[in-house]
Amino acid sequence: MPEKCRVSVCGFDPMLVRGYVKTGYRALWWYLPDDVYNDFKVKPGDKVIGRLLAVYNPKGEKTAEPNEDFRWEASKETGYAVVLPPEVITKYELTEFHFIELVINKINEVDVYPGEEKRTKWWPKEKMKLSYFLPYAAP
Repeated sequence: MPEKCRVSVCGFDPMLVRGYVKTGYRALWWYLPDDVYNDFKVKPGDKVIGRLLAVYNPKGEKTAEPNEDFRWEASKETGYAVVLPPEVITKYELTEFHFIELVINKINEVDVYPGEEKRTKWWPKEKMKLSYFLPYAAP
């Protein structure tokens, strides 16, 4: 298993996300682990390929276990952020207050740490219960 991560979703206020999902503008994203970003020299527009394992709400509750493959794009600005597509945002009703668990298998078509298992970026479960959050706003 190349690089397993539990990351916080970052982005805009849910009301802005609601509009950005309709227009296709970058609304929500997550950040690559530093090691992956540096070792694979991720550039804007590179493809991050992996498997989405779990979605957690702002109360720290697991709301979905999709176990589905993804092919998402690194942001146009730095390549450090990976942009979540609108269909993923609406399917799992994501906000900037959610967390996702995933495995990064490849950057473009290059295997990430083949034969190794890394977990350098793992959001602690006890910090997944947020005291403040806004609900998802459907587009």
